[in-house]
Order: sequence, then structure tokens, then C-alpha cells
Amino acid sequence: MRILLVEDEIKMASFIERGLKEEDYVVDVANDGEKALFLAEVNPYDLIILDIMLPVKDGITVCRELRSKKINVFVLMLTSKDRVRDKVLGLNSGADDYLAKPFAFEELLARISALLRRNKTDKTGILKIADLEMDQLKHKVTRAGKEIQLTSKEFALLEYLMLNATHVITRTTISEHVWHEDFDSFTNVIDVYMNFLRNKIDKGHKKQLIHTIHGKGYVLRE
Repeated sequence: MRILLVEDEIKMASFIERGLKEEDYVVDVANDGEKALFLAEVNPYDLIILDIMLPVKDGITVCRELRSKKINVFVLMLTSKDRVRDKVLGLNSGADDYLAKPFAFEELLARISALLRRNKTDKTGILKIADLEMDQLKHKVTRAGKEIQLTSKEFALLEYLMLNATHVITRTTISEHVWHEDFDSFTNVIDVYMNFLRNKIDKGHKKQLIHTIHGKGYVLRE
């Protein structure tokens, strides 16, 4: 999952970014509202963590402009203000949830997970394609009942493929969601990781699930 973090306090931004990356999220950071809007328009994010007190454009303005541009990404607002009026203002601007500073990082993770789950039809966190099964909460993958050990990047790549099963996914889209904004999608890193996955997921099975669509990208399907 790809997250845009909009926070002008450098230490706070660094702390949140590091923690989210440890949880295997792909994170881009913007330190002002104008850059946040630019990134949100050019990149497909699953969620935006948006501070209200920002230079250039404040979070309320950013959120309103996002909605006016029909960018329907989840928005979690952060602020040092905790008055009811401020919460109402944030939610009325189009935010999906609100978290007042200071907060426990565990609570931030819980709010993020809750928002991202809204976009899934399966609330159990279990993804399944044929005999391939992924438990997103336990970070566990099995095929035909046998557990498969994956690195964090392999897990993130397979999760994105499973969330978009039957759809052809381009290398550019994979790089945006599984790596980060500055990743060079013209390198062969994605192909290398796909081969890693194939060796772990498809090797030894008659039915191949990961398919290359030449000139387009990859697809996971039965």
C-alpha cells in the first residue's frame, strides 16, 4: 500500500515515515500543502496522512482541493488541535478520519488499517486465488496448504498482485505501489523480483498463477 505523508515538522515526518516503512508501507513525504497536492495529482495513493498546520497551503485547503479534483483517496488528518470544532472542520472538508497530536504510533497504525480495510470486500484480511492464500494480518502465505517464506518486498509485491488479481499490472504501476516515487521503473529489479516470486509460488505446481503479458506487464490469475 502506498501512503503520502504530509507533515512539515521534519522530526515528526521522519519518525512516522520510518515507522510506516518498517510496516512495509511505501511512503512519499511532502512538507507543504502545495507539494502534497502536486504529488496526489500525479501519483496513485491508497491513503494520505495530512497535517492541518502546513506552510503554503494548510491541510483543510489541501483536503478540499483534493475532493474538488475528484481525488477520492482516503485522508487521515493530523493536528495538534483537539477541539470538537477543529475535528468537525477537518471532516467536513472531506477527511475520512482525524487523529490529534500527540498520539501513539500504534493508534496511527490502527487508524490506517481501519481506513484501508474499507476498500476491501473481504474484511478478514485473507486473499485467495486458486490454492494460493495470503493472510495480510499475519503476513503468512500458503499454496496448497504449504507455507511459503517471502521477504517483505516479495510479500508486498504478491499482495499488490493479489489485490488486483485478473488485472494486468504495468511495471510503472508496480513501481509506484510497491517501491517509491523515485524508483526507476526501467531497471530490471521488478523482473528479478517477479522471478523470485515465480520460483516460490509457481515452481512445482502444474497450474501457473503469475503470467507475463509481453509489452504490458504482469497478471495474477488462475
